[in-house]
Amino acid sequence: MTPVSAREVKELLRRHGVIAKKGYGQNFLVDGRVLEIIVRAVAPDAHTVVLEVGPGLGALTSALAERAKRVVAIEKDASLRPVLDEVLSRHGNVEIVYEDCLKVDLRALMAPRMAQGERLVFAANLPYYVTTPILFQVLESELPVSRAVVMVQREVADRMVAEPGGKDYGVLSVGVQYRGRVRRVANVPPSAFLPQPGVESAVVEIDCEMRPAVRAADEAVLFRVVRAAFGTRRKTLENALAAGLGEPKEAVRHKVTAAGIDPGTRAERLSLADFVRLADEFAQ
Repeated sequence: MTPVSAREVKELLRRHGVIAKKGYGQNFLVDGRVLEIIVRAVAPDAHTVVLEVGPGLGALTSALAERAKRVVAIEKDASLRPVLDEVLSRHGNVEIVYEDCLKVDLRALMAPRMAQGERLVFAANLPYYVTTPILFQVLESELPVSRAVVMVQREVADRMVAEPGGKDYGVLSVGVQYRGRVRRVANVPPSAFLPQPGVESAVVEIDCEMRPAVRAADEAVLFRVVRAAFGTRRKTLENALAAGLGEPKEAVRHKVTAAGIDPGTRAERLSLADFVRLADEFAQ
């Protein structure tokens, strides 16, 4: 049984004596329509390996396994093992790794589980409290991810797709947009989950094969600069970078000007290309 309704999920939890753990941000998907939206966005086929984080009760895992070559899922909550064993028993192409995703070396995990010619897709219904750390872990892991499809809190989705100049534009916006083309696939109401969260959610896709043309000379420097620039949003770019990077204002002003940017502007006004030019100045 693949649990895709509230009744099925309640019965599955009751039978195994499992309760949703608030501390793990567990809200189980119970809407088959939303499940199909996610699967269509992932677009798995016989050459696709899916890395999933937080399989929960296995509804998405099962749906992906029916179409993908292989699914490797990382689950922090080992108490879900008997549930996942039952739900996924008919799928021989699923492997569950019971670990904390943030403590796993993803490259080391996936390297022996992929073959030449296979594409890697990341899929997850992310716990709201660790959404950003997991996203950055995956996107900065140097895994050959061709696409990422994630369920996140709606306000997080707003930040992921935000454009320069708005209040939602920040570190997350620059980070995911540097990695690929980002689009909101669908908004998801609280009623799609059990238990129902107190916020709306959204499905977001990052197409890493449509990465922007701009590239930083040193990506580590790029993200240090971005984090420093947004560290104190009310300060001018010059002051924010000086404080965040621990460099003299005069040196910062020189580098910002050399990048063709007004030192008196604020971080939310800078485009991705602006940040790359700025980072290249600091990397020299």
